[in-house]
Amino acid sequence: MNAIIARLESHPETYRLKDRRLLRGLGYINGRWTSNLSGSSIEVYDPGTLKLLGSVAKLGDVDAECAVSAASVAFERWRALLPQDRSDCLRRWHTKIVENRDDLALLLSLEQGKPLSESLGEIDYGATFVEWCAEEAKRTNIEGVTSHLLNAETFARREPIGVAAIITPWNFPMAMLARKASAALAAGCTVVCHPSAYTPLSALALAELADRAELPPGVFNVIPGDAQPIVDRWLDDERVRAVSFTGSTKIGRQIYARCATTMKRMVMELGGHAPFIVFADADLESAVNMAVSAKFATSGQDCLAANRIYIQQPIYERFCQAFAARVAKLRVGYCLDEDVEIGPMMHSSSVEKLSAQVRDAQLHGARLLVGTVEFKGKTNYFPPTVLADVSDEASIMQEETFGPVAALTSFHTEDEVVKRANATEYGLVAYVVTPDLARGLRMGRSLEYGMVAINRVKLTGAPIPFGGFKQSGLGREGSRHGVEAFTDIKYLCLDIGN
Repeated sequence: MNAIIARLESHPETYRLKDRRLLRGLGYINGRWTSNLSGSSIEVYDPGTLKLLGSVAKLGDVDAECAVSAASVAFERWRALLPQDRSDCLRRWHTKIVENRDDLALLLSLEQGKPLSESLGEIDYGATFVEWCAEEAKRTNIEGVTSHLLNAETFARREPIGVAAIITPWNFPMAMLARKASAALAAGCTVVCHPSAYTPLSALALAELADRAELPPGVFNVIPGDAQPIVDRWLDDERVRAVSFTGSTKIGRQIYARCATTMKRMVMELGGHAPFIVFADADLESAVNMAVSAKFATSGQDCLAANRIYIQQPIYERFCQAFAARVAKLRVGYCLDEDVEIGPMMHSSSVEKLSAQVRDAQLHGARLLVGTVEFKGKTNYFPPTVLADVSDEASIMQEETFGPVAALTSFHTEDEVVKRANATEYGLVAYVVTPDLARGLRMGRSLEYGMVAINRVKLTGAPIPFGGFKQSGLGREGSRHGVEAFTDIKYLCLDIGN
């Protein structure tokens, strides 16, 4: 039995788990639970209490290469399966995820810190991608092409690209892995996965469920450990034909450059700096509620979070007051406490960054409506904070916030706010609130973002193409485009004689 099970006995909340076999402390390679020769491990902490949650085997570059070798061998068998057989495997995996929803959510909250209600939502969200891709596995069809040649029939077909490397972040450790892996598996690829060293338990629990679902050995591999030796080995390996990464734009650029020598297919979801734009004709209460949801989900640690909140001048002061009053009521607390809406930051460095952004905004003339100028203490919690009159020159308007600090500013005209909203290297998502449908459509066209939500906050899901413009990424996840990202198009030209 894995060492992590013994280590977790001391954590007071693990008694809630119904199935402790989901606690895995070893890597999963070629259908086997794998340790390393040195016996070294990475420690996983509960960000809400700063207490040790457990330890996981620290695999390295040799293990990373072994995983690719296993995935390469398995690829020939996996791609040869009938699409409906791959679909059946994914359906079994989906069933196991749904059956273990409560335990997966508990495990996710303990290692990531988000409130349990949000973790339950993440499990449901991730499971929908596995279910969707199980169906899409049967739909990568041959396409007929009108022949330009005499006595020839021409076709185009999609074929799986090969071994796919998947690198996932700590803020959505279950959903991001499910979204990426299910698409690659549906396309006929095999995968090697590296979860964040801060949140490996969710990924290893998914590997346990994949094992129970009888995914063939080598098809799905999870390698925990420090990122650099594992990922570097994959980026240099010619057998790895695709890389799917979610993380910062800075790291994304490095991965992109590194992959140039082997010409890998890239799918990247990188940074975001979402504008939230409220026009004067909006319903004030509805707009406030949407803005709070868009800003404070996952305690603001979300690339879709509303970082820059623009309010049209006629309703600016009323919005500021109502928004501040609503934020002041948000309950901060431990992930498993009832009615908690804001959990801890994942890292103490995030607390320091948020404090610095608040101070900088005030130096640029911002008003502090709710929260604190500086937050001290050995804790990862940061109180929900609202700043008004924030200058475009303040650092919080230039950089991702990734925390529960809201920056409010006013605007006068539609053209003005479009120009200001687009003045960033990022382009993942934008939000617009207005009952004027024509204006909403104009904004949808003018905003340089891969996704635009009009009069709502929730917009992602398995059927839609998720992704951004500019420095926010490459390619799309979800929808048929997410599956097709792991395929190559092969053209066939057949001579049919006279």
